[in-house]
Amino acid sequence: MKLLSPAISRLARFRQWGIEQWVLNPVAVQRETLQHLVTSAQYTEFGRKYNFSKLFSVKEFKQAIPIHEYDDIKPYIERIMRGEQNILWNTPVNWFAKSSGTTSDKSKFIPVSEESLQDCHYKGAKDMLTMYYNFNPDSDLLTGKGLVIGGSHTINQINADAHYGDLSAVLLQNSPFWGHWIRTPDLSIALLDEWEDKIERLAKSTINENVTSISGVPTWTMILIKHILEITAKNTLADVWPSLELYIHGGVSFTPYREQFNKLIGKEINYLDIYNASEGVFAGQAHPDDYGMMLFVDHGIFMEFMPVEEYGKPNPQTIGLNDVQTDKNYALVISTNGGLWRYLLGDTIQFTTLHPFRIKVSGRLKHFINAFGEEVIVDNTDKAIAIACEKTGAIVNDYTAAPVYFSNNSNGAHEWLIEFEKEPAYLNHFTYELDTALKNINSDYEAKRHKDIALRMPVVKALQQGVFTDWLRSKGKLGGQHKVPRLSNDRKYIDEINSFLHKI
Repeated sequence: MKLLSPAISRLARFRQWGIEQWVLNPVAVQRETLQHLVTSAQYTEFGRKYNFSKLFSVKEFKQAIPIHEYDDIKPYIERIMRGEQNILWNTPVNWFAKSSGTTSDKSKFIPVSEESLQDCHYKGAKDMLTMYYNFNPDSDLLTGKGLVIGGSHTINQINADAHYGDLSAVLLQNSPFWGHWIRTPDLSIALLDEWEDKIERLAKSTINENVTSISGVPTWTMILIKHILEITAKNTLADVWPSLELYIHGGVSFTPYREQFNKLIGKEINYLDIYNASEGVFAGQAHPDDYGMMLFVDHGIFMEFMPVEEYGKPNPQTIGLNDVQTDKNYALVISTNGGLWRYLLGDTIQFTTLHPFRIKVSGRLKHFINAFGEEVIVDNTDKAIAIACEKTGAIVNDYTAAPVYFSNNSNGAHEWLIEFEKEPAYLNHFTYELDTALKNINSDYEAKRHKDIALRMPVVKALQQGVFTDWLRSKGKLGGQHKVPRLSNDRKYIDEINSFLHKI
């Protein structure tokens, strides 16, 4: 396998030329992408309805087609799942990625065409690998195996031709044969549905492998690492896998987890962020030192950017790459080679640089706190948590926060439920540092906190380790891409968790 590394590095450098072309010409590439999508789908039912054959510009496309949320496009998807074809996309769609969001009780089924598999999901993974070899040409990454910590849903058959599963299951089931040579664990373990048994078997089946990379959501990856250290009686992951050199993370911000991963791994490795979802791969970090992820403009997805203040308006406006600004929140609107048209993804992003276009995920359209005009987003709270940890020596596993409304006796506040890996010596000190950091990060929050007029000091409650996991388990949402909602603008989740605490 050692001999593979120079050859793969040369192939990666050749592919890098192609990447540089779309990085240098992103606006033109996006126009070509849209034209290809519209041309491909012009004779579908959706394409005929909106006269795709007569749409020759981005402006005409946006004027003709309204923005869709999932419920708007759901009737089309249900028909495809029943076996109808040529509805949203012009080639057969026989796979659907089941996505239930953070903790929603309602499942979404995202159509996955062959084009979206090959030209988006797999191409995105290849480009991540290419960019990694570009800055690290002497890497031994592919002399070992990549540990993939995917979801917990097995493949389910809808009818004779159609199947669904969570995204990782769909990707694993359709990956080329050679992909199984460089990946661990075995497919039978990777697709296990019962998460706790899966963690046990994942650990035992991989400890004797030469693992050089790990991919997965930080929370569940951390649980697996701790279990591996427990059963091997090793101090760090470097003692188990000395050749480990890369961790690719996504799903949530890595900021609150970096210090814990450094300690658990026990040596310096590379961390790269990727922005992928059931709907596609949108961006990836080209270099560990980059502030933001490179926007993937040549992967079968046309992107529009909706200023968040447009959300909820009768005719929300979007802009293109020519008009975006840094440090401004946009909701991502996508049209894809899986048949999603002007689809509101639900994530909010910010551009960190414009030449080239790099982004970071700042939160979710519906995951924020703005009960008092404070406009707090997940990016703010992740940074504030990291600062408070640094100031107090604490380590946070996970958290959720929501508003405390005005009452007859007191004004508003934010209530935080925090699961600590290492509790601060004084919770009041942690609360003070958290509040101070949020004031420094968010001027709207600072204004509302002024003299406690609108917002008083946050109410922080330390939870026992494992509470969030137990709560997710009680909802049947354990493992994979299921996550605790970091922020809510109402008290639904936090009241539910508080009620759950009283039962245990």
